[in-house]
Amino acid sequence: MNTKDFYYDLPPELIAQTPAPVRDESRLLVYHRASGEMEHRIFRDVIDYLNPGDALVVNETRVLPARLIGEREDTGGAMEFLLLRRVNYDTWETLVKPGRRARTGLTFSFGGGKLRATVLSSTEDGGRLVRFHFDGVFEEILDELGQMPLPPYITERLEDKERYQTVYAREEGSAAAPTAGLHFTPELLERIRQKGVDVVPVLLHVGLGTFRPVKEERVEDHHMHSEYYLVTPEAAERLNAARRGGGRIVCVGTTSVRTLETVATGDGVVHPGSGWTQIFIMPGYRYKAVDALITNFHLPESTLLMLVSAFMGRENALHMYETAVQMRYRFFSFGDATLLL
Repeated sequence: MNTKDFYYDLPPELIAQTPAPVRDESRLLVYHRASGEMEHRIFRDVIDYLNPGDALVVNETRVLPARLIGEREDTGGAMEFLLLRRVNYDTWETLVKPGRRARTGLTFSFGGGKLRATVLSSTEDGGRLVRFHFDGVFEEILDELGQMPLPPYITERLEDKERYQTVYAREEGSAAAPTAGLHFTPELLERIRQKGVDVVPVLLHVGLGTFRPVKEERVEDHHMHSEYYLVTPEAAERLNAARRGGGRIVCVGTTSVRTLETVATGDGVVHPGSGWTQIFIMPGYRYKAVDALITNFHLPESTLLMLVSAFMGRENALHMYETAVQMRYRFFSFGDATLLL
């Protein structure tokens, strides 16, 4: 399979730079896989397509304000650190810009010395292993000094940091938001519950690999990043109960999909578990646990577009995207949503 088979033309002005003024007033493109029919709705209408007995799966991860701007202590040179993964209490795997200046042994300062960092070593991916020095609670200092790690295609400043969090975000640990969930409001979720839909939380901490383009010519040669996931025994039982009762499992976002497809077996049973997943879903993959999917519009030639293509067929996916471009939908993290039935 060639990577270029997943390319589509996207006018740059359709890349959403800011969130919709109201979360659930984004547009919603509904695609019926059985017929190929498309409907154009508002996101809050998603409730019309959910049935009593269905399970709606949400990812409870919370984005860390993981972008730190600091300076080299000996020269004052500016440096940007992006926290990727916590190794232990005070040590993190990071991306550093400009990387050539972040040599092993050098120390950097943030917030006038409130937080300091010493480079311990380089990583295989060109990042840096860094030990932080601080007084107090690291998360509180990070919340004060850190900025949201917005994707590189978003160039406008985000006025309200909470707009890059879902309303149900609970467990800090992501370098990027599970953006399909950004469209939900507490009121919409409550109406969905009142309709008899079980809203089931799982956890997958989204890594920056989400934004990494597939550079290999052959899709199969791409190396997937690993991400931490957790499915509790209670969540697994609720999902299996929905299936036993004739309900569907409707995933909010590709992160929920990757989580469930990691822990499900071929018979469709979801098992509890936690660990690191490198699952790469592409056309030819047989879905085990997911019946419907709510997701945003993804980058050309991305692993996320490949996951969507595996769910609905590559030609169908590209036709839907072509329609979305013609209809001037907004794309990517702050953009509009699709519901794939």
